[in-house]
Amino acid sequence: MNKNKQWDCDPVAPPIPSLDELANGYTYIQYYNRLCELSMSMFEWTGLPDTCDKRYLELTLFRMGQAVFFKDDVMGFLGLPVAGSGTLDLYQVPTRRRAYADNGYNHELDESNSVIIFNNYMRTNSMLDVRMFSARLADLDRTIDINVKAQKCPVLILCDEKERNSYIRMYQKWMGNEPMIIGSKSLSMDNVKTLDTTAPYVGDRLYELKTQIWNEALTYLGIPNIGNEKRERMVSDEVARNQGGTFASRYSRLNARQEACEKINKMFGLNVWCEYKDMSTELGVEFRSSEAVEEGGEDGE
Repeated sequence: MNKNKQWDCDPVAPPIPSLDELANGYTYIQYYNRLCELSMSMFEWTGLPDTCDKRYLELTLFRMGQAVFFKDDVMGFLGLPVAGSGTLDLYQVPTRRRAYADNGYNHELDESNSVIIFNNYMRTNSMLDVRMFSARLADLDRTIDINVKAQKCPVLILCDEKERNSYIRMYQKWMGNEPMIIGSKSLSMDNVKTLDTTAPYVGDRLYELKTQIWNEALTYLGIPNIGNEKRERMVSDEVARNQGGTFASRYSRLNARQEACEKINKMFGLNVWCEYKDMSTELGVEFRSSEAVEEGGEDGE
């Protein structure tokens, strides 16, 4: 058998994906990358040595849920993926741990010469949740595409095969805006049927649902989000009440990083710190205190 032809006839060979399947995958990847980028860009690290890559540290926390900070005798301070080994201490932190990298690097460590950084208080990664939201958003996007295409409402005509070409010519004349269409006397209208392919337009409601899921994803990541109906001018007190879940999710991740910073500074004599990036100015919302509203009125008059 020709080896070059084996793939074509292999019964277990994966089928070639259709254009729709490719579109499904591309849409999912787009949302996954966007949410991953947002998740990794939320925190600002300061005081990290130049040998410790901030981006890779956040990528590791996003994927693995934990990373380890230590000092290599040759390369200096590093932040890498970690695999726990040995026993756990009272707080379920591995007393022995191994730092590793994709290039084959391995370094055995323990609690006296390294600090484990957790992604959140649950010590879980963010990748699985981002995958879930990406799948839901991609499915809604593709559903909207299908609903929009259904608005084209093609005319389906069932007729005798012998009269098919005649109906095609009459349709072409109709599409050409001819004022009069002359048909053959022999055409039988009794056997002609039309199918109604009209589909209700629900794209606006689907888009609204997609916006709600997107905001839900932002809330999980700890990123402020506000409904379109109140974006223009909101009182800061009202914003705080609406963002309770956002802040709770944010602080779970931020506090886990800051606690690791305190341990790193104590162990290595550094001044490493992590803060949340303020994105309120990027929301397009004018925040005003409740006192300002009481003094100037709802419209600032």
